[in-house]
Amino acid sequence: MHWLTRFFIFSVIAIFCTAGGFAGYTLYTLPDVSRLAEKNPTQTKFMQYRVEMAGQRGEKLALRNQWVGYDDVPMVLKRALIVSEDASFWVHEGFDWHEVEAAWQQNWEEGKIVRGASTISQQTAKNIYLTPHRSVYRKLKEILITRDMEKELPKKRILELYMNCIEFGDGVFGIRSAANHYYEKEPDQLRLSEIIRLVAIIPSPLRLDPNKPDRELKWRTRIILNRLKTYDFISYEAFLQTRKALQAFFNKPPAPEAN
Repeated sequence: MHWLTRFFIFSVIAIFCTAGGFAGYTLYTLPDVSRLAEKNPTQTKFMQYRVEMAGQRGEKLALRNQWVGYDDVPMVLKRALIVSEDASFWVHEGFDWHEVEAAWQQNWEEGKIVRGASTISQQTAKNIYLTPHRSVYRKLKEILITRDMEKELPKKRILELYMNCIEFGDGVFGIRSAANHYYEKEPDQLRLSEIIRLVAIIPSPLRLDPNKPDRELKWRTRIILNRLKTYDFISYEAFLQTRKALQAFFNKPPAPEAN
């Protein structure tokens, strides 16, 4: 056998062995998501990451994370989350391939990342077990963990985990903590206009504030309100009242700066 042929064969074998070992290691190190069926996570990987990053800046980050049960969150709030972040949540199996295709096409046309395609299930997997660092390996783990979550947990539980782990600001995690922090209310005390403003900050929780009028926040609240009406999740009367309340909020003059 010619030495070039032997070299090629050995190279192929080495590549397959390396790939197989890498895949085996990845699968072996995946978390046991079945534990989430009964146990609420006290601190997620994402929370730990935020604390570590603050520490590197010489700061101490105080985490706010108060758990709230699925049934204690108003239905309209849950629906606002879904129409904003993952409209097909109840029917997909962890991944919205139509949204992935649409996002890929738009990002290709824009020449940059302008649209994401992560489902609520994927966001939950990432928030609980991973950091925001982007890499092919991290994305692979996110996909595998999401697949396991969809197999092991009912949709209601995934949504409950999401509502309690999603980031709403610097050290603010979960819908109950966010309602307390921004409005000094419990989730079931929020007005629809407050719900929509709160949900609207999810894509940029460290930059947007539901109590500070902003062009992007205004655009996102309009989309969420219109989707709630389109899906008949709110009455036309509630739509008009909330639209009026949001208009008043975004049209109010800015608060004077403190001396």
